[in-house]
Amino acid sequence: MNSNLIIPTHIGIIMDGNGRWAQERGMIRTMGHKNALKTLKALCIHMADVGVKYASLYAFSTENFKREKTEVDYLMGLFIESFKKEFKFLMEKDVRVVFSGRREPLPKNVLEAMDELVDDTKDNKSLVLNICLNYGSHAEIVDMTKNICELYKEGKIKLEDINEEFIQKNMYQDLPPLDYVIRTSGELRLSNFMMYQASYAEFYFPKVYFPDFTEEKFDKAIIEFNKRNRRFGGVKK
Repeated sequence: MNSNLIIPTHIGIIMDGNGRWAQERGMIRTMGHKNALKTLKALCIHMADVGVKYASLYAFSTENFKREKTEVDYLMGLFIESFKKEFKFLMEKDVRVVFSGRREPLPKNVLEAMDELVDDTKDNKSLVLNICLNYGSHAEIVDMTKNICELYKEGKIKLEDINEEFIQKNMYQDLPPLDYVIRTSGELRLSNFMMYQASYAEFYFPKVYFPDFTEEKFDKAIIEFNKRNRRFGGVKK
């Protein structure tokens, strides 16, 4: 990648199209998720290498629990396997993992694998990988509001303490705003992904399913980002 390119500080990736990728190849949908994991590993390594500081990955939404039970069960098993075995590269690349989303109703063994991964990588300092699992932006805003109400009820904060910075710090994770949101598969919507954090993000919708979103296609997305004229309330930064 051209060293003169600006690398977005915080990139969000909506990893869409796994099931369709498999079905168009005569496979069952779960094979799309399995191949997506290979893509994700290569992409995480590449993002760490090119200097991305924060990456938020939409792995499983709150609405995804409405899918067929067999697919949901497969995904839960895939999460456990990947967190325990497939993410060993995180230590080599100095990547820290955090999770965004509700813990309920995730299975106990999934939560244990998540917590172990967070603990193992807590001292890493290269790339912060925010995995959005059982995540929904509506749910996050509701949970943030409840948390702030509890703090106020307990007398720990005053009304004047509540501002944009305070709200940001009380989201699931205290991360910088999103600079760039990439949604694979060509769909043109956020689907309840980090709507508050994406207020001034640039968007990119490549017509490629996530299992085919290679490092080269990621680099193409970064080139496109560098063509954008970013403005914040009409003011260029």
